[in-house]
Amino acid sequence: MIFGFFRKKPFRDEAAALAGAITAQSRRPAFFLPPYGAPDTFEGRFEVMVLNAGLVLRRLSLAEAPGPELAQATSDAVFSLFDDALREKGISDTGVPKRMKKLAGAFSGRGAAYVQAAEQGDAPLAEALARNILSGQGEGTAFAAYFRRAEAALAEVPVETFLRGEAPFSAP
Repeated sequence: MIFGFFRKKPFRDEAAALAGAITAQSRRPAFFLPPYGAPDTFEGRFEVMVLNAGLVLRRLSLAEAPGPELAQATSDAVFSLFDDALREKGISDTGVPKRMKKLAGAFSGRGAAYVQAAEQGDAPLAEALARNILSGQGEGTAFAAYFRRAEAALAEVPVETFLRGEAPFSAP
């Protein structure tokens, strides 16, 4: 029915707040300084955002309802932020969809790679993080340690906290 088209998406406001919390965490200067050393570029900021968003989305996807629904809404909100960033960067309206497709592929590919590497141990996780975040130029051990701390911290957080738009990450 056409009226469903105008209906507000579930968890839209909560997801927007959660995407803001993910962004705030991802912009922390520590990620761009030693021992982390992510490049302070569009690509480097994207990679740190992918890491933090992936941690939250994985936590929510594995949670009881409404976690998976909130994860989808948060993913949509994060991609809306990516879209806004591309437009602010000066990418044309016709170029944004092509770039968004690349970003979406990178986002899902990295998320899967980090989970798979984490299951194999700290060394493969550090290698995967260094390959993507540091473009293979450096050690990913600090990021791997952060990944483990953040994953453990987020696992302890009830879904209700995420519904308030809060993502209590561990410190970098």
